[in-house]
This record gives sequence, C-alpha cells and structure tokens, in this order.
Amino acid sequence: MLALVPALIGIAATVLLAAGAVMAKALTPAAGAVATLFGAIIVVFLGFPYLALLILFVVASVLATRFRFEEKRRQKLQEGTSGERGVSNVLAHILIPTGLAVAGGWNPPLLPPSLAAVLFTAALAFGASDTFASEFGVLAGHARSILTSRPVPPGTNGGVSGLGEAFAFAGAATTGVVGLGLLELFGETPDHRGFFLIAAVVAGFLACQVDSVLGETLENRGYLTKGSTNFLAMLGAVGLATALYATLGGPL
Repeated sequence: MLALVPALIGIAATVLLAAGAVMAKALTPAAGAVATLFGAIIVVFLGFPYLALLILFVVASVLATRFRFEEKRRQKLQEGTSGERGVSNVLAHILIPTGLAVAGGWNPPLLPPSLAAVLFTAALAFGASDTFASEFGVLAGHARSILTSRPVPPGTNGGVSGLGEAFAFAGAATTGVVGLGLLELFGETPDHRGFFLIAAVVAGFLACQVDSVLGETLENRGYLTKGSTNFLAMLGAVGLATALYATLGGPL
C-alpha cells in the first residue's frame, strides 16, 4: 500500500484522468465517478504501474471503439450513442481488478505480489482482448457462431471472425507486454517474466472465447446481461491465469 503523499498524488491523478474521460465523452458522468472511486483504490493498494496499465487499457478501448465509428453506427453496432461507456460496462471491467488490488496490497497481503501482478494483468488482458475482438471484429462484415460455425450477423453474441480473433490475441498480448514493461519501469519486476507473460496473455485470450460462449448460450437467452457476461469471463481469466501460473511453476 502506498504511503500518504504518493497515495494522494495517485488519487489526484485518477480524478483528473476520469474527468478528462468524461469531458472527452469516453465515459458517462456516472461511469466517470465509478472509475474514479475504483481507480483510486487500485493505485492506493497496488501503486502506479497498475493505475498506468488501467489507464492505457481505457485509452486503447476508447480508440478501438471510435475506430470507423460512423460505419458501426450505420450498422447499429456502436457502443452507446457516441462511443461512451456506461456504469455497467465500467463495473464489469473494474470490479475484479480492484478486488485483486486490495488482496495484493493488503497488509499482510492476501495474494503474493507476483501472483497479484499476473492476475491483474490477465484480467485487463481479457478486457482488451474482448474489446478489440468486438470493435474490430464487427468490421470484418461476416461472423460465424463460435459453437456451430454457422454464419451469423456481425455483432451477434457468440459470433466470431478471423479478424476479430486476430485482434483479440493482439489485445491480450499487448496488455501482457505493456504490463510487464510498466512493472519493470517502476522497479516491480515480477518473478519469472516468461511465466508472467504466458499466463496473462493466454488466460486473457482464452477468456475472450469463454465470453463468446457465454454470450451465445446464456446472454442470447436472457440469462445474462452484457455486463455479467464480461464479469464472469474476466473471472474466468483470473482462474485460468492462476492455473497456468501454477502449472508453469510460478510462485503462488
């Protein structure tokens, strides 16, 4: 957990960045308030590299959402009315990272620092993988059911495409590499860099596939909302990363 002065600096930075996201219409005002609260908790408990990774995830998500936005709007596949994210979307992607931050930063820690680092990164790797798959995949112009391979309209829950899958992996891989780089930059290099990257990237990408399966089997039937689907898939990313890290021999 950060000392008082760095914690206050981190909280101030979180407030300013969330306000900037609201002004840029990337978040609704309510979503900005939620992001401020949970972002402050993350930086206080785990420190600046984790806040920086969260910020970069948000920026990348906004850029992906607004890429060829008018084309998405014409097909009624856009996020919100102008690409903004609401409270449910923010909560689905920030609750688990915040819980991991508290568990890793508690004194004494409930999670070993190395495990907290890989699980936090895996959670955001899923978020980036899912966002990239959705925002870039719909531009492929075609999709197939992840379970039956039958053609489905782009944007259908459970629909995947080669383009979407490529961007899904790119999102997970980029998050893993950037997360490792930020930890090293702030002097918090995790044990076993290779284990860290494999666990975070593979778990993030596979959880994106879990998200598609949940979307087709449960969300399409009304048993889950988009937010709850994302939440459960991110929880899956954390579970997969834990299993991979342990299997590879990382310290738990």
